[in-house]
Amino acid sequence: MEEMKVTKFPEGFLWGSASAAYQIEGGWREDGKGITNWDQFVRIPGKTYKATTGDVAVDHYHRYKEDIALMAEMGLKTYRFSVSWARIYPEGRGEVNPKGIEFYENIIDECLKYGIEPMVTIYHWDLPQALVDLYGGWESEEIIEDYVNYAKTLFKAYGSKVKYWITFNEQNIFTSLGWLTAQHPPGKFDDQKTFYQVNHHVFMAHAKAVLAYREMGGTGKIGASFAYTPSYALDCKPENVMSKHDYDELKNFWWMDVYAYGRYPKAAMNYLRKKGFAPVVTKDDQKILKAAAAEIDFMGVNYYQSCVCEYNPMDGVTPYGTMNTTGVKGSAQVLGVPGIYKNPANPYLMTTDWDWSIDPVGLRYCCREITSRYDLPIIISENGLGAFDKKTEDNKIHDEYRIDYLREHLKELGKAIEEGCEVLAYCTWSFTDLLSWLNGYQKRYGFVYVDREEEEGATLDRYKKDSFYWYQDVIKQDGENLFNIINN
Repeated sequence: MEEMKVTKFPEGFLWGSASAAYQIEGGWREDGKGITNWDQFVRIPGKTYKATTGDVAVDHYHRYKEDIALMAEMGLKTYRFSVSWARIYPEGRGEVNPKGIEFYENIIDECLKYGIEPMVTIYHWDLPQALVDLYGGWESEEIIEDYVNYAKTLFKAYGSKVKYWITFNEQNIFTSLGWLTAQHPPGKFDDQKTFYQVNHHVFMAHAKAVLAYREMGGTGKIGASFAYTPSYALDCKPENVMSKHDYDELKNFWWMDVYAYGRYPKAAMNYLRKKGFAPVVTKDDQKILKAAAAEIDFMGVNYYQSCVCEYNPMDGVTPYGTMNTTGVKGSAQVLGVPGIYKNPANPYLMTTDWDWSIDPVGLRYCCREITSRYDLPIIISENGLGAFDKKTEDNKIHDEYRIDYLREHLKELGKAIEEGCEVLAYCTWSFTDLLSWLNGYQKRYGFVYVDREEEEGATLDRYKKDSFYWYQDVIKQDGENLFNIINN
């Protein structure tokens, strides 16, 4: 479209940053917290980079006041964080842990003290292990009511203070890595029938929680956050264009259509029925999904990269190749589904050390697609760059590569807004450095450097990176400084 002049971001735009409980808190057995699936999974040899765990993480459990004071210094308008289910219900159900309720209320109050809007993620991958042991966790529909009970507990405890709720973080990622590639808990490989049924259970938990929030009188905004990887056809060869459509139905719309419409995409469902992988969906389920879709307020988007789609022959690559978790560039393999698509590298884009394509335009692309397809407001709940940051002898961290990355993505986001996309918030990943799941602590994302490596025992002191001051200035000017060069 014709370029529109972008001057700054809208008034009231929520400039934010994000985190997740397991990746930052530590205190894994303190004050009555129960064991989670991740507490157990990281103890399996070979699962994480150099056997790193979240036992201590970056000790946010004891340093949250220091971290939130830094957020206030930066000028954050919103802070997205997750609640650990096992801190609230150590056994996943039964007795509430008052110390858990108190901890998150303290975080919320500390944010509000500085005028920072708390944005709460109810589930960010850490499931009470007790529910896995009891009935298989997400593999059983029994978990739906336990999740809803947990969500209602949070709504009751914090509903008067929290205006933004995210039911699930990256449902597509924790289920695919948990049941298809065995890289996340429960570590199952190529269990496609269970994978799709698990996803249906998560969808039902999301839907019932959304409806419960409204039934309890909740007037804030609620939705889910999806790890969205927009796709491009390799070229105009029809079979490659068709591979893009198939990819979108199976990898993107399968989730977003349920959130926004309350139904599964037809072509994908027909394909899965023929393969014998389709989930069991009752008529009552369909009614509940549709009712919840009418009540969500936004589409949450975690955006890191785009992908390329090319037809994949029946004897082609599989979904089960090597993922780059070491930061050794070029070690990731091309993946795909035989007979449908594969995802080769984009020759026009640079990549991170973890082989993720760097595509600022892709952020604009996904906002435009959500706006056209779903007509929903958007929250960018994650966007950021993982890199090998180094601290100098005088305690400086010069991460100009992160500044470049975020600047270019924000410029494209500004264009999307000018083109008609309603974007409520932009949350970087992440505020402090943290445990990057399988990648350990070497993959740093934060504006604030935390003094620790894979081994425990470092000071965990905080140091502001160059990007901290840059984002502080962006917030102060509502992004006007991003566009001065473009418009002059």
